[in-house]
Amino acid sequence: MRIFPRLKFRTKLNLGMSAILVGMAVLLLPLVGTMSASSLVEESKKRGSALAEGLSVRAVDPMLARDFLRLKNMVDEQSTVEDVIYAFVQDKNGYVMVHTFQKGFPVDLINANKVEKGEPLNIQLLADGSRRIYDFAAPVLVSEGRLGTVRIGLSQARIQLAVQRQITLMAGLFAGALLLATSLGTVFARRVTARLHRLRSHAEEMLMGNLDTISGPSWGVHCWEKQNCNTPQCPAYGETKRRCWYIAGTMCPDCNNEGNFQCRLQSCRLCPVYRENAGDEIQDLAETFDVMALSLKSHIEELRGAERNLRDQQRLTRTILDVTPDRVSLVDATMRYRGCNKSFAESVGMSLAAIEGKTDFDLFPEAEAEERHMAARDILQSGRRLDTQVMVEAGGGEHWFHVVCVPVFNDEGRIDGLLRTDRDISDIKRYENQLIQAQKMESLGLLAGGVAHEINTPLGIILGYAQLLQEDVDEDSQIHQDLAIIEKQTQVCKKIVADLLGFSRQTQSAKREMCFNNSVMEAVSLVRHTLELDKVAILTQLDDRYPIIYGDPEKLKQVWINLLTNARDAMDGNGGTILIRTRLDTPGGIVSLWVADNGMGIAEDGLKKIFDPFYSTKAVDKGTGLGLSVSFGIIEDHGGDIQAISPVPEGFGFPPEAKGGAEGGGTVFEVNLPLDHQGLDGGEPEKE
Repeated sequence: MRIFPRLKFRTKLNLGMSAILVGMAVLLLPLVGTMSASSLVEESKKRGSALAEGLSVRAVDPMLARDFLRLKNMVDEQSTVEDVIYAFVQDKNGYVMVHTFQKGFPVDLINANKVEKGEPLNIQLLADGSRRIYDFAAPVLVSEGRLGTVRIGLSQARIQLAVQRQITLMAGLFAGALLLATSLGTVFARRVTARLHRLRSHAEEMLMGNLDTISGPSWGVHCWEKQNCNTPQCPAYGETKRRCWYIAGTMCPDCNNEGNFQCRLQSCRLCPVYRENAGDEIQDLAETFDVMALSLKSHIEELRGAERNLRDQQRLTRTILDVTPDRVSLVDATMRYRGCNKSFAESVGMSLAAIEGKTDFDLFPEAEAEERHMAARDILQSGRRLDTQVMVEAGGGEHWFHVVCVPVFNDEGRIDGLLRTDRDISDIKRYENQLIQAQKMESLGLLAGGVAHEINTPLGIILGYAQLLQEDVDEDSQIHQDLAIIEKQTQVCKKIVADLLGFSRQTQSAKREMCFNNSVMEAVSLVRHTLELDKVAILTQLDDRYPIIYGDPEKLKQVWINLLTNARDAMDGNGGTILIRTRLDTPGGIVSLWVADNGMGIAEDGLKKIFDPFYSTKAVDKGTGLGLSVSFGIIEDHGGDIQAISPVPEGFGFPPEAKGGAEGGGTVFEVNLPLDHQGLDGGEPEKE
């Protein structure tokens, strides 16, 4: 368990200082104690030597005078010394002359310490049970020779006690110094750590997002105040949160703004502003923290602004991409999708996030994916732009797309991806086909009209002569019957010519205001009986507001009759129901007619051709294929449109009484005619 790193810095300072003092005490106290003990022992030896030598000098006279009383007094004086245990004097033969022992002289002590001839003193450490005694033997000398020996014993215990006292005193001094140092260190550490604590709190506030806290000192003077500066354009002018040496680009003439911060700081060392405001390393650290917080706050605000701009740009780009109906996608050099718009994601039935990283084979059928993959690979290799139109079969129909693929280059000029745009041009293609069809119809109409106009006169002559010749021959004769056949077939040809002239709009048109419902009902009344013979019922749901239109009643009646007879033919002789419905759309300015049957319907391929001239699914002798073409031309001449839908959409609403019909779903023709006739022919309308 790591305990020391988890301690507070103040505790570490205290422990460090205490450890230093304790270490010094542990190292110095034994050394000092040993030195002190040695000094005391040596001092005690010197003192004992001095006592022994002094006594030996003073004992000369009493020994020569054989004054034992005086000698006894001298020896007893030595026993008054605190650490002297004993003292005695021996003659030259070693006999003890006087001593200080009260309980008898220990005989073993006589020979325990001897001084050899020529030696001034001999010291011997003796053991007396538990005691240790330094025995000092000094010779008593006169000019003629040695008179005897003086012996003095000093207690080693007393010396050791003095040494112990010295060591204890030194230990106490070390302990006091340790306590004082710890107390002073605690105060010092508290002051230091208090500032560090503010720095830590500041750092924690910064981590929590608060960059407005100030940990540096607020005292001091500002440069513009100290220098009496009148340069408001200087970035340091009016600055109260940063010292001037932290601000780059100051305009003070005494500052060196060249180089980095350290260079600028060197130039500020002699500045009075710096000398008055600069502090110790902790103050520098606190002020650096404050500058860093302000710089960080400024950078964060700039980043937030840039983020907002970037987010707005992304939102705008995403909005543009999403609202465009084109399918936009971006693939990288490995032909994996890196982005797309909403239209593309909807076309493949996946989310935007799910498409990223996918390939064409993950999103499209194999054939389409192979085509897209090959096209993309060719562009990535060649760098050429692709601009083409492709047809895709989807949803049971054909869809045309205008495809534009452009390579995306990186900063180094290499192809980094491919941007592809698929624009749905199905409507344009349909209009294009309709335009081609209209042009074809127009050309064919002109051709047919020209031919019909030229044939019409000879047919009239043939018909006239056939009728005249019939009057000249017997009605029962073969010639009359042959002429009747010629007349009948000529009438058929006249009808075809009349249809061709109508299709080519070369017949006269007599438009006037007319009731739309009445025109429909007149056609119904003309064919109702015939259709009922074929078991075909006609149901009507007419708008009771009787819409008024501007048109040619006869030609429109021709259209209605053609639609009714076609509906009857769709029953294939099985009978059925024809529903006629009209609706007035006043806001839209149109009136609509629906002629629906429950017959065998029209195949999808046939729906595209039913208005073509001479196109018919009927038998050869059942129709010429001009009826719907002529109807198309009449409706178009009235400014309207006509279209067919097969089968009849669900919800069209065949009434319950509808009966019969054939398998196939039926067909409904929708005719829309404008109510506003201005611009159709420019003439004044006639009243019906």
